[in-house]
Amino acid sequence: MPEATTVRTTSVQLAADYFHGYAVVGLLAAIGVIFVAVAFGAGRLLRPVVPTPEKLLTYECGVDPVGEGWAHTQVRYYVYAFLYVIFAVDSIFLFPWATVFAAPGFGATTLVEMFIFLGFLAVGLLYAWKKGVLEWT
Repeated sequence: MPEATTVRTTSVQLAADYFHGYAVVGLLAAIGVIFVAVAFGAGRLLRPVVPTPEKLLTYECGVDPVGEGWAHTQVRYYVYAFLYVIFAVDSIFLFPWATVFAAPGFGATTLVEMFIFLGFLAVGLLYAWKKGVLEWT
């Protein structure tokens, strides 16, 4: 019978350790929510509220609105942003690749994988260049 008690005590201890980790995360999440709520509440209580017609006027980037609400936006801005994101992600993948490449036993495999990855990016950039996407005007 002492063995059953030891097993039960061990499993209870393991369960307590398991849920202790979740309790710490839950406590930190609750503290974070309370901190944000207190900050927003303090901001609402401490800010001056003096509505004037000028303050209630709609504006964008400090400029009074002129004309209609709809404006034509050039697609090329989004394409440049998308290309930036692609090459930013590429650079993020290059740093871990360089550390794995230096590890023994991974050299040839990681080199081939990275050249395949860079090849896909090069084909995409070549496609964008051939389609004239990179032309500004």
